[in-house]
Amino acid sequence: MRASRLLSILLLLQVKGRLTAERLAEELEVSVRTIYRDVGALHDAGVPIYGDSGPDGGYQLLEGYRTRLTGFTASEAEALFLAGMPGPAAELGLGTVVAAVQLKLQAALPAELAERAASIEERFLLDAPGWFQQGDGSPHLAGVAEAVWGQHRIQVRYRSWQEQGKQARTRTLDPYGVVLKGGRWYVVAHNGEQLRTYRINQISGLSRLEERFERPADFDLAAYWASYLAEFRSRLYRSHACVRLSPLGRRMLSDPANVVVLEAIDATASEADAGGWVTAEVPIETLQHAEREFLRLGAEVDVLGPPELRRRMATTARRLASLYDSEPARPPGVSQPAHV
Repeated sequence: MRASRLLSILLLLQVKGRLTAERLAEELEVSVRTIYRDVGALHDAGVPIYGDSGPDGGYQLLEGYRTRLTGFTASEAEALFLAGMPGPAAELGLGTVVAAVQLKLQAALPAELAERAASIEERFLLDAPGWFQQGDGSPHLAGVAEAVWGQHRIQVRYRSWQEQGKQARTRTLDPYGVVLKGGRWYVVAHNGEQLRTYRINQISGLSRLEERFERPADFDLAAYWASYLAEFRSRLYRSHACVRLSPLGRRMLSDPANVVVLEAIDATASEADAGGWVTAEVPIETLQHAEREFLRLGAEVDVLGPPELRRRMATTARRLASLYDSEPARPPGVSQPAHV
């Protein structure tokens, strides 16, 4: 256990530079006194580690010192290979780089770990796009990624989903980061006024400008994306519906894409009646969208409100009933199918 902690201290200082004893203790979840003892042990073992006192002090390694120890365990090596995404990497223009890194990693690992890590590729596959979706294909993805990496300002021709049928507009963007969500690529960029999220396959033209931009040091892509998703959901679901769901109807809604709806059902569902039906409040986008979603559940849902949504459901149900009340009309020359 202590050997693992000593190696962790060494790697933390190598990767992050100067760190205080308090910060090391926090990272490794031990006491500051334990850090003092461990640093002393590393120093006694010949590791060129030294400390400075004062408000800007801390421990650091002698400049230029690098350990060749990786400290990989079998599970860590396997996880590293599992984290590889050859499909998305290739789309970003990094496919050959990822392949080269994996080869170097295999060469550096002991034979047993290399064999176990490589076998991950034969047993696990990450398929990012959702069901019945091919994912995005965009000729400008690699260009956007290069601009993000090099902090180059770009000029794009872009048409949002709200502007379908209109001409694409020219925008000048400072691209801060790229996100892959459900097989779709997005770029988070500053448009001169505010941060916005743009879907990359809706970019119809891109040119990289010579002008560079300064990416804010405190910008956190993961935190921004979490905030964006929360805001998007709040704008997407504008109202609520009260529904009764059969056990089958509830299962039919069990789609990961409906996570907000599923959470609402779990939070508001009443006690099941004798037939297993529950009453719940669910968020809806629009009356039209809600009607389509609930109609696909057939007779496994009973929409109680709002009244306008219930009327729409009843009207559509009556139209369906009238279609199926009689034998279908057939064009001349088409015979009635035989009953099985």
